[in-house]
Amino acid sequence: MPPQIAIIMGSKSDLTIMQDAADVLKSFGLEYDLTVVSAHRTPDRMRTYATEAKSKGIKVIIAGAGGAAHLPGMVAAYTTLPVIGVPVKSSNSIDGWDSILSILQMPNGVPVATVALNAAKNAGILAAQILATADDALAEKLTAHKKQMEADVLKMAENL
Repeated sequence: MPPQIAIIMGSKSDLTIMQDAADVLKSFGLEYDLTVVSAHRTPDRMRTYATEAKSKGIKVIIAGAGGAAHLPGMVAAYTTLPVIGVPVKSSNSIDGWDSILSILQMPNGVPVATVALNAAKNAGILAAQILATADDALAEKLTAHKKQMEADVLKMAENL
């Protein structure tokens, strides 16, 4: 089965953050496509990737970007697939705020779901939850994940 989730990022330097999304997807047994697509340095590649993703079986795109962080919004402009934006605190970032606001403040009509700064793990979980609306086995894995988190917290509370 081809991957149903794409993880794209503006630069290879974003991989240290975006790897968390890949790891989460892997833990749920989900395949993904992972690549670098820069909105500013490779705009034609970005447009092609966004417009062809659906025909390749992609159902959700996770897009991470730092600095001006235009990648998630520009990809969302070219596709009807859900796009989850991950603001990345990069080396040229203004403490991450530029990335957060660039992804969060999308105009009406071009939505991008936005997770917290550097929260690629949450982006992976959200992508899995979107797919789970049509996949009962995946929904069960997500339920088990939530129950495990609960058990972990209760164990921490006991050990205090």
